[in-house]
Amino acid sequence: MCRWRRRWWWGPRPGLTRTCLFRAVTVYDKPASFFKETPLDLQHRLFLKLGCAYSAFKARSEPLDPDTERSAFTERDARRGVVSHLRGRPALLVSSTSWTEDEDFSILLAALEKFEQLVLDGENLPSLVCVITGKGPLKEYYSGLIGQKHFQHIQVCTPWLEAEDYPLLLGSADLGVCLHKSSSGLDLPMKVVDMFGCCLPVCAVNFRCLHELVKHEENGLVFEDSEELAAQLQMLFSSFPDPSGKLSQFRQNLRESEQLRWDDSWKQTVLPLFMDT
Repeated sequence: MCRWRRRWWWGPRPGLTRTCLFRAVTVYDKPASFFKETPLDLQHRLFLKLGCAYSAFKARSEPLDPDTERSAFTERDARRGVVSHLRGRPALLVSSTSWTEDEDFSILLAALEKFEQLVLDGENLPSLVCVITGKGPLKEYYSGLIGQKHFQHIQVCTPWLEAEDYPLLLGSADLGVCLHKSSSGLDLPMKVVDMFGCCLPVCAVNFRCLHELVKHEENGLVFEDSEELAAQLQMLFSSFPDPSGKLSQFRQNLRESEQLRWDDSWKQTVLPLFMDT
């Protein structure tokens, strides 16, 4: 998330002797209106579409009724046309990145390894589908690391999504993960703004000023390292899906926060400056 400051002045042009008056305002990034929770029928269509290219979205087993559509997460009843979540479905974890040195994805991979071991040890945890979207210079490097993992209960895929599919995916996910660590310590991650627009709780790596966006134990969790992230994944996904669990509480908090959208924020903050000139 960026802080934009516009300077406005009235009076003679710079270089003349009269004093210029300045007025500065801060405009915070807000999610666009199309970042919102995705209805279940649209989730189902998205999963079927992505399943054509990425096995992580494909159904783990075939339905008894050949007319029933099934993805890894959802199915559509052939007779009633009703979409429902599959019982025992995997949890969907989403992160987005430009694959630069500002984001250390070895933290997430180490946390996933710890999560996998917990499942193998008999903890009551779901399988995970971890989707990391985006393009960038370090994608090949991290794809190589992912390929070296031998997960049994976790699938990781790194798709490049069409523009219209990205907000649908965020609105379909169970948890977002942000590994953005600002080099300046001052810019807040726009990806988290978009996730919150979709009422998607977030686990985010800590850095200076992150608290302005991610409210720990309110709309998500803040972590320092892979150990802490793994413990958070264990806590959030224990007895998944649990309507009374932390994930559901965070999501409800985001729903009730009545977040301002970009268009409304611009009209409230910036437009009056033009009207005053």
